[in-house]
Amino acid sequence: MPKKVEKLHSTLMKKGIPGIECTQWHNSIKLEGELGNWQDIITAGKIATKFGYKGVVNEIKLRGFKEPEIKAPKIKDNAIDNRRPDVVIIGGGVIGCSIAREMSKYDLDILVLEKESDVAMHASSRNDGMIHPGIASHTNTLRGKMNVKGNAMYTKLCQELDIPFERYGNFILFDDKKIAYGAGALFAYRAKHYGIEMEYCNREKLVELEPNLTDKAVAGYSFPSAGVLSPYKLTVALAENAVENGVEFSLDTIVTSMHKLHGEIVSVQTNRGKIYPKAVINAAGTFSDCVADMAEDKFFTIHPRKGEIVILDKKKGPDVTRSMGLVSPEMLYSTSKGGGVMRTIDNNVLVGPDAYEQPLREDFSTHRENIQAVLNKHLKLIKTFEPSDAITYFAGIRACTYEEEFVIERSEYVKNLIHAAGIQSPGLASAPAIAEEICKITVNALSECMQVIPNSKFNPNRRRVPHLDKLSFDEKQKVIKENPDYGVIVCRCEEISRGEIIDAVNSALPATSVDAIKRRVRPGMGRCQGGFCAPLVTNIICEQTGLTPEQITKCGGDSNLLFEKTPKGGASK
Repeated sequence: MPKKVEKLHSTLMKKGIPGIECTQWHNSIKLEGELGNWQDIITAGKIATKFGYKGVVNEIKLRGFKEPEIKAPKIKDNAIDNRRPDVVIIGGGVIGCSIAREMSKYDLDILVLEKESDVAMHASSRNDGMIHPGIASHTNTLRGKMNVKGNAMYTKLCQELDIPFERYGNFILFDDKKIAYGAGALFAYRAKHYGIEMEYCNREKLVELEPNLTDKAVAGYSFPSAGVLSPYKLTVALAENAVENGVEFSLDTIVTSMHKLHGEIVSVQTNRGKIYPKAVINAAGTFSDCVADMAEDKFFTIHPRKGEIVILDKKKGPDVTRSMGLVSPEMLYSTSKGGGVMRTIDNNVLVGPDAYEQPLREDFSTHRENIQAVLNKHLKLIKTFEPSDAITYFAGIRACTYEEEFVIERSEYVKNLIHAAGIQSPGLASAPAIAEEICKITVNALSECMQVIPNSKFNPNRRRVPHLDKLSFDEKQKVIKENPDYGVIVCRCEEISRGEIIDAVNSALPATSVDAIKRRVRPGMGRCQGGFCAPLVTNIICEQTGLTPEQITKCGGDSNLLFEKTPKGGASK
């Protein structure tokens, strides 16, 4: 046993984690065994990161726990069988869609594989939409570098994609002036390293900027480059613009295996046929280590970190103008930023998220005790907030490596595999920069076997469609005169028209489920949560697609909204 491996084994024993087998695989360390506590498994992985290996492959099993099978689409056909794309991108989240759009700047045959019925159905629709300034990242990290670079790209990107984006700014707040002063040295060091604008704010300045702050906040720092947008609208817009520039999306498509020959991926097997790509990009989120394993290149492990968030009614939107959170000393160096309060781009308020380790990659359930803890922790920051302001809540899973670092690189051992993995927060803020870097790597890899030339027809501007609630009265009248469907309001809470829903159904990446429509134009996101408009949205989808009401789903798969028609007279079978 190498000395470094032996030392790791000894350290685990001393920490009360016995019976773990440690072996070196290439430049990574692999942990195997069985433990009775999930937190001990996480701790073992964290300890292993201190020994200078490239990555930690944590294969320790939780005693008595069987990881659920991945939720796979039931469809099986040959829709993409024998396709020979230049590039296959595995994953239709914000990272995969950003990469697809960036790669479409080249004259390449690009295919995106997404196992869900739509893009943005996992972490990319289950976060707070904040474009972080980068101050939470340690210096000299990929997370920090990509965050700051990506942040700066958003103003232009959102103009091109025609999605709302605002730099509302961010407060990091303290309830102790001494701790605030001490944190200032750390923030100043990081700000100088990354070129981030910051300003110290005393109590008087804080209240001037945020009049509804309670006296919990006595001092803080302002970071004006922080922004906010809708993460799912961004992901959809990236996908639509990619399609407009020639990219193909295959939804309800899961990768089941890969075949390699001479250190290169030759074929990728899916539920919809076998394909033969020249390059494979792994952007599979919480399953990115599983994809790497299929290619025999698993040098990192994803440990799912869950977070739960509460949404407050729009009437509370005006009570805050930015994102903010109260920070304790231990959180300054923590892997989690601690959550807080933020005004969304759509004028709701989000509260949270929390963060906790758990072994499930697709568990989006929420828990009463977590939601209550989130409210108890953060509502006390704003004078006007009450628990009754909550209208709904949701959960998301962060795709964390044990190194708490992004994996953005070409595989060392598989010639045509490129990883965009371990992209946890601030992954949304970093997405444009990550896409740019992955594109460079992929083009260089492809250049070894083919000529790669720019796409002379690339258009960065997504086809614009009217958003009624963003228009002036005169602009609305003009749009309605041109298309009367825009004068029919379907969702009262969000003021969404029939015309907007029809546009979403017939977009470059068609929306054919109730939640897919919701992600694009927001019907069902108001106080009634779709109680009034869901049947109307269902009818519009049927009209535009020819599907029957029984075929329409909430979010794909088996989530059918209706079972069968009620027999005449109301009697059931």
